[in-house]
Amino acid sequence: MLVVVVVVVVVLMLVVVVVLMLVVVVVLMLVVVVLMLMLVVVVVVVVVLMLVVVVVVVVVVVMEKIVEQMQHEETGVPVRTVKSFMTKIPSVFTGADLILWMLKNLDVEDQTEALHLAHLVAAHGYFFPIDDHVLSVKNDSTFYRFQTPYFWPSNCWEPENTDYAVYLCKRTMQNKARLELADYEAENLARLQKMFSRKWEFIFMQAEAQSKVDKKRDKLERKVLDSQERAFWDVHRPMPGCVNTTEIDIKKACRMNKPMKSSKHLAVGVAGGRISPSVSEADLTNPVESIKHDIDLLRTRVDRCNFKVSKAAESFISFWEQYQEYDPFITPTDPPSPWVSDCPDFWEVERVGREIPGKRVRRWAFSVQELLKDSVGKEQFIKFLEKEFSAENLMFLTAVQELKCLPQKDVHCKVQAIWDEYLSPNAPVPVNIDSSSMNMTKKNMTNRDRWTFEAAAAHLYHLMKSDSYSRYLRSEMYKEFLSGGRKKPCGGPWGVGLWSWRGVGVLRRRRLKGWNLSPEVSFS
Repeated sequence: MLVVVVVVVVVLMLVVVVVLMLVVVVVLMLVVVVLMLMLVVVVVVVVVLMLVVVVVVVVVVVMEKIVEQMQHEETGVPVRTVKSFMTKIPSVFTGADLILWMLKNLDVEDQTEALHLAHLVAAHGYFFPIDDHVLSVKNDSTFYRFQTPYFWPSNCWEPENTDYAVYLCKRTMQNKARLELADYEAENLARLQKMFSRKWEFIFMQAEAQSKVDKKRDKLERKVLDSQERAFWDVHRPMPGCVNTTEIDIKKACRMNKPMKSSKHLAVGVAGGRISPSVSEADLTNPVESIKHDIDLLRTRVDRCNFKVSKAAESFISFWEQYQEYDPFITPTDPPSPWVSDCPDFWEVERVGREIPGKRVRRWAFSVQELLKDSVGKEQFIKFLEKEFSAENLMFLTAVQELKCLPQKDVHCKVQAIWDEYLSPNAPVPVNIDSSSMNMTKKNMTNRDRWTFEAAAAHLYHLMKSDSYSRYLRSEMYKEFLSGGRKKPCGGPWGVGLWSWRGVGVLRRRRLKGWNLSPEVSFS
């Protein structure tokens, strides 16, 4: 009996051992399969990464080949030195020339695709606008310049914050309008100065040394190098709201380079760049206090408005104080307004010629819009412009405003009439506008609409607002009206000033053409 029991036990033990061995074998096989799957995944990831790298390299090589073709002396984009009134703009080309070259030499379907490709190349800094921080391309007469190969992204630039600080500091030392810091650059400089306060003297010395070297260069060469350096930093420290083509996420960079965040990150981060200081010893030893401080700082930022209420209130109060005299609900008029009373004397007083109230004349000095809204003020301004031999500017602006109110069927004829009257080579009443506005107007004449003369009108309005209007306010004519010694003029809708022989001739020609000469045309 004992022997039987022993045999049974031995058999059971053998069965258990066999089962355990089978389980171990199965587990080992599963582990091997998992390891093989992981190896396959790793290989696939490596292959994908290699393919991505190869694609990026190919794209960069192709992009640089295209740029090299663009810079070819004979078959490339025409690069020239443009002469302006007092200066020269060296080594530039226009956006229209660039798009035309791409349509002729590259396999692009249409202008939209060419613009998209040009924008991508510009976003990587291979060419750039000479007077704008936004790296984009427009199909117009905007000037662009090629970047030097030294600053191309293929050189794997990783500029440090100290280099950016030296560059901004150097810009502040050069007293030139084209080198003035933009608002976001001034903010970055202030943050960098706070970040590198201990070694700012060394940064300043570097900037000073570079500035002295730059001053020894030729003037045109210095212009080109300054713009190329600015474009380099526009790529690596882009303006807020622009695409960062370096493709490094600031959040990921902070996580990889620092064990934790601190309040200093929030205080000195620079938009568009990888600017962030190292974690201090106090933050590492006492992380709870640091996090509490960060929470308090974030709450403060949430509660803070972008525009202070006190400033808004101050602006509203200033506007109210300026215009309260002219609001009949606040300051009663004499005679009372017929809109708020039953007394019709106001209409009779306005109809009969009388002295112009002083407060009405004072309102003309608020802005040129207030002057032109007032029919009497507009008449007097026309008389003043007649003396200055510039009345045609206001007449042109009036015609452009009338054009925007015409039916669509009359727009084409009115555009041609305005062109013949003011801008054509044989115009009877020519207006003086700059060359860029004239070129844009000529281009718009090929596709006439209500906004054909927008550039010319904006230029003349700016001149009238900044020059003629300010001289009118200083003139004896305005001072005489302000003293209350003049009566309301009686005459045609354009006042007495235009009823000279020259003005009568102009108005007669316009009436023959069916133009509306109502003075009630507002300018915005």
